[in-house]
Amino acid sequence: MSKGTPDAPGTPGTPEEESPTLDQARRQLRHYGLDADPQAVLVAVRLMSAGARLGQAAETHFARYGLSTGRYRLLADLEDSGGEKSPSRLAAGLGVSRATVTGLVDALERDGLVVRRPSTEDGRGAVVVLTARGAQRLRDLAPDHFDRLQAMVGELTREERAVFLDLLARITRGIGALTEP
Repeated sequence: MSKGTPDAPGTPGTPEEESPTLDQARRQLRHYGLDADPQAVLVAVRLMSAGARLGQAAETHFARYGLSTGRYRLLADLEDSGGEKSPSRLAAGLGVSRATVTGLVDALERDGLVVRRPSTEDGRGAVVVLTARGAQRLRDLAPDHFDRLQAMVGELTREERAVFLDLLARITRGIGALTEP
């Protein structure tokens, strides 16, 4: 396998070296008697593997600041929304259930990073409000956080990042293939 081919191994000792190869995908498809494109299967499997590794790394990263990925995303979403949002809008924006948002808000409220208050638009509902302490936590972690994000993709050129964003958007549109009945 030559470098630059879809099944080229990574640097020795890196996670992609342990990922399935194109030959392994071909063997597996033959074993099951399937006529799928082995390269497409390989891309999907490696993407899922990278997603799992990225998720684990993100949890380690946000733990430095006393947060989880979900808690960070909720705080950032609140900040982007002017500091307050209803739980149902938070759930929709984060792509999680209302129950998940309730758990995240409970933990963030215990830490003093958010508060719940009655909605001024709907007296029966509530909104989640980013506290000064929550806003400060985001400001405190921002320099290190964004430096690390930039370093994570530092081997890609600006043009490669643009292509990657396009490819990622197209792959994301296909995620439903894993969940639809």
